[in-house]
Amino acid sequence: MRIAAMAAGALGGYFGGRMAAAGHDVFFIARGTHRDAIARHGLKIESVHGDLHLPKPNVTDDPAQVGPVDIVLFAVKLWDTETAANTARPLLGPDTRLITFQNGVDSVDRVSGVLGADRVVGGAAYIATTIAAPGVIKHTSNFAMLRFGRADKKPDHKLTAFVDAGKAAKLDIALSEDISRELWQKFIFLTAMAGATASLRSPIGPIVADPELRGFFRTLMDEAFAVGKAKGVALDPAYLDERMDFLVNKVEPGMKASMAHDLERGNRLELDWLAGKVRALGREFGIPTPASDTVYTVLKLHRMGKAPQ
Repeated sequence: MRIAAMAAGALGGYFGGRMAAAGHDVFFIARGTHRDAIARHGLKIESVHGDLHLPKPNVTDDPAQVGPVDIVLFAVKLWDTETAANTARPLLGPDTRLITFQNGVDSVDRVSGVLGADRVVGGAAYIATTIAAPGVIKHTSNFAMLRFGRADKKPDHKLTAFVDAGKAAKLDIALSEDISRELWQKFIFLTAMAGATASLRSPIGPIVADPELRGFFRTLMDEAFAVGKAKGVALDPAYLDERMDFLVNKVEPGMKASMAHDLERGNRLELDWLAGKVRALGREFGIPTPASDTVYTVLKLHRMGKAPQ
C-alpha cells in the first residue's frame, strides 16, 4: 500500500516505520531538523518490540511531492489540525482514507470541515513514544495499538485492506466496533494521564503510589466520563474501574503523557483540547469539573510554550 505518515513524529514515525519495514511504500511528512536528520541518517526506532533502522526512507516536507496515497496516518498536534488538513490535500485521491490518530475527541469533525467527511476516519492509537532526537523515535510501552473505523459503521474495503496489511506487518491493528465510543474512552484516560503527569510534573508511578494523587487521576476520568455521557456517548461506568486497574497493574511506572514531555521541553501544549475541552463541555452541560479546572489553571501559562518572563 501507499501510506503517508503526516507527520512523522512519535506516532506516525513508529507505525509508518513498521509498515515501511514490511515492504509498503511509506512517505514520511516531516519538518525542520527532524526531516533533515531522517534524510541524512534514516529513521531510527528504538523499541521494546525490537529496534529498526530505515536507512533511506521517503521523507519530505511537501505532500505535493508525494501525490495520492491509499492511507494517510494523520497525527499532527491539535492546534495545527486545520492548517495540516489543508496541506494534506495532494495526498488524497478518490479512494484515499485519512485516519486521524490525534488526541482529543473533535478531530474528525475538524478535519472533515476542511476535506469533507467521506474520506476522513476516526482512529485511536495506544502507544507511548517520543522523538528522542531528530530522526530517532523511542517507543517505551509494551503496547502499540491502532483502532479505527467509520462513524456510520459501514464496511470499507480500503480500511479492511489496511488492517490486513498491518496484521501482516505484525501490528496490533483492528477495526473498531464503535469508533465514537472508542475515541471517548481514549479521551477519558488520556485526559487524566496528561493532566496528572503534566500538572504534577511526575511520571505515573509516584502518582499511582499516592492514594490522594491516585484519587485525583480518577476524578479527572470521572469528569471526562460525565461530559461524554451528557453528549450522549454510549459509555459504560465499568470502563472507569477497568482503566484504574490497568493504571495500577499494567502501566509502566516511568510513563508520562506526551503533554508532560512537551511541558518539559518548553513546547506548546494540547491543554485546550484536553482538560480545556472537559472544562468547556462541563460549562455547556452544567457539570462541575474542579479537577480539570485545576489542571488547566496550573498549566495555563505554559500552554503556548515557554512561560512569559
